[in-house]
Amino acid sequence: MSLNTAFTSVRSRLIALDRANVDTDAILPKQYMTSLSRTGFGPYAFDNWRYADIGYPGKPRAEREPNSRFCLNQPSAQGARILLTRENFGCGSSREHAVWALKDLGIVVLIAPSFADIFRNNCFKNGLLPITLSTAQVDALFATVARHPWDEWTVDLQACTLSGPQPPILFHVEPERRRRLLLALDDISITEQKQAMIQAYEEKRKRQEPWLFS
Repeated sequence: MSLNTAFTSVRSRLIALDRANVDTDAILPKQYMTSLSRTGFGPYAFDNWRYADIGYPGKPRAEREPNSRFCLNQPSAQGARILLTRENFGCGSSREHAVWALKDLGIVVLIAPSFADIFRNNCFKNGLLPITLSTAQVDALFATVARHPWDEWTVDLQACTLSGPQPPILFHVEPERRRRLLLALDDISITEQKQAMIQAYEEKRKRQEPWLFS
């Protein structure tokens, strides 16, 4: 088992979610956590902000009333894959569903001054790249996106750069996490790489302590 695709680079417009302390219940409200399939949650991402009416599982999208002021409903956000936001993104509960919802929505890169620890870990485990930049850098990005919402940006994980209408910005990702994203590896596939060692250990145990396996 591995992540669906290797992460190398992404070119996209930025979605500017200008809010701090966005918690996981805002990302995916609890009433939509109805399965463990990891898919199908995108339509409910940011549901309380994305729509002006009250939603519930199974309510047809055609019957929903979009909130025209919300960032995801802006024309420039359609098809965009990079979400720019503020500090402490993903705080609150540890629900992994929040990351699943973002990925199902098409988001593959998050940019913020900081992320909640558990949420950040869940991002890497699911092939979503959280980029931490300084507050000043994030402020500058918000200002640029406000002036040029249709400009495209490139996130290059190999070079660890964010490039766009301004000079490239370097970002840091821990080497092992970067390697896993580049090779589309998750915890299970990392373990499977050591299958020969595991089998050798099991055979040794059987020889040394056969009564455990009778």
